[in-house]
Amino acid sequence: MINQVILVGRLTKDPEIRYTADGAPVANITLAVSRQFRNAAGEIDTDFVNCSVWRRTAENTANYCRKGSIVGVTGRIQTRSYENAERTRVYVTEVVADSVRFMSGKPRELVEQES
Repeated sequence: MINQVILVGRLTKDPEIRYTADGAPVANITLAVSRQFRNAAGEIDTDFVNCSVWRRTAENTANYCRKGSIVGVTGRIQTRSYENAERTRVYVTEVVADSVRFMSGKPRELVEQES
């Protein structure tokens, strides 16, 4: 069996890092990924893919990427479910990233802070 995903897209918002109970860093990001073809109206549709990034990669992504940054993600698709406050079963499909490659330059505010 093979479960491998490669995506290149733009971050839809700044990454937010949080920590699990045992101290492991995790960042959840959403990538806007354009499709390779046009729809019936002649427009290019975009998919919004949720990704989880863990440990050192999560910290680096949160420190060096901002909304609009272009990143490449390799990882695997994972599905899970949980019961929400209304006792309804919620299903989640996401990409768990093995690596994140930063494909655009440093955000302007980081460059200005270093000067």
